[in-house]
Amino acid sequence: MMKIKNAEGVIRGDRRRADALDILKAGIEAVMPENVIRNSVRLERNVLDVGGRRYDISGYRNIYVAGGGKASGTMAVALEKILDGRITAGIVNDRYGVEVKTRTIKVNHAGHPLPTEDGVRGVKEMLDMLARGGPGDLVVFFISGGGSALLPFPAEGISLEDCIGLTDLLLKSGARIAEMNAVRKHVSAIKGGRFLKYTGGAAVISLIVSDVVGDDISFISSGPTAPDATTYAEALAVLEKYDIYDNTPASIKVRLENGVRGEIPETPKPGDPIFERVNNVVVAGNIIALEAAAKKAFELHYRPLILGSCIIGESREVGLVLSGIAKECLKSGNPVEPPAAIISGGETTVTIRGSGKGGRNQELVLGFLQNYTPGATIVSADTDGIDGVTDACGAIADGTTLERAKKGGLFIADALKENSSYDFFRSLGDLIFTGPTGTNVSDLRLILVYRD
Repeated sequence: MMKIKNAEGVIRGDRRRADALDILKAGIEAVMPENVIRNSVRLERNVLDVGGRRYDISGYRNIYVAGGGKASGTMAVALEKILDGRITAGIVNDRYGVEVKTRTIKVNHAGHPLPTEDGVRGVKEMLDMLARGGPGDLVVFFISGGGSALLPFPAEGISLEDCIGLTDLLLKSGARIAEMNAVRKHVSAIKGGRFLKYTGGAAVISLIVSDVVGDDISFISSGPTAPDATTYAEALAVLEKYDIYDNTPASIKVRLENGVRGEIPETPKPGDPIFERVNNVVVAGNIIALEAAAKKAFELHYRPLILGSCIIGESREVGLVLSGIAKECLKSGNPVEPPAAIISGGETTVTIRGSGKGGRNQELVLGFLQNYTPGATIVSADTDGIDGVTDACGAIADGTTLERAKKGGLFIADALKENSSYDFFRSLGDLIFTGPTGTNVSDLRLILVYRD
């Protein structure tokens, strides 16, 4: 069960804050792998049912497990409970610090958000394992948010150091996740559907926990088992759009430009025969978390309203828009009459301009406070437990936040200018700490609106 480590300190005896954290917990717990895999994967005797497709596992010589992402360790635990000793071998890449107990599947620890040598070593071990297999085998592949960094395997001619440099540039550019992954797919030997070239013709089941807006499987962890509709030209255009082409490592520019000229093969496209033996199944996505949060809000006597799971944009601007919705709710009862719980998800972005420390959820809450109206409590958190490069999953704020900031000489405008949302909320005790949750379906945002 997910735990908020500093809940008591954050709540400070306030009922609205306590309700907000209870709703947040309900949303995240609904998308924990032990829950979503149990709902999507069933074994009856020798028949494995995965998302409605049935597999007679007695007909396979071996069952191998591979994959990576911020939920891969907990997914491994959940699958082992179902298959109960039938797995031949397995290895997945999860973050440093994740502690799970598995029997057969090895959990290899690697870096995120920047790729590391440990991640490359884990991928090599996966490919060595799969080299023993063939058409008579079954491969279960775990995919979850963070896999783009946790499954690094640079294409020929590109070093890990160059991939790290590229990732750092993309993360700071303000590019959307789909744009970043269009680039990363074209500099990897396994992403963009290329992983399937290493499976030896085995049947493949990909169990996917989505952190991508709209659950497009081609962009989740850069789509190692999914068709890729993007091109080298589009990847190159991303670097130019965000003005990072000149600083991009030379080996990456050379590969993309060679790809544009047709000198190296494209990623496998929709309709490619390589996908005929693949079943990509999204077992969890952002909307599941939002619906669970709405259910909990109703139980706590709020009128829930889900704005949507596909909200993107600059974090501070999205926060400002949400504050306007809360203000209208208080003023006219639209779009929902208080007491209300306005719930949304998706993934916003932060364009780094300052030298401070923060994350997209923390900065979104700062943006909300720019136009704050008494009668609202906001919490915004990354469901994986880590917001940006910080150790907090997000932040909570209400009227007392502004009062304490004023007394402490803290200014929202300064924090936004320097992208220092972490230090702002840390000083006020309004950061939320969960540690790695073992799942990742992007962000969950909640605004409680009340007149009492």
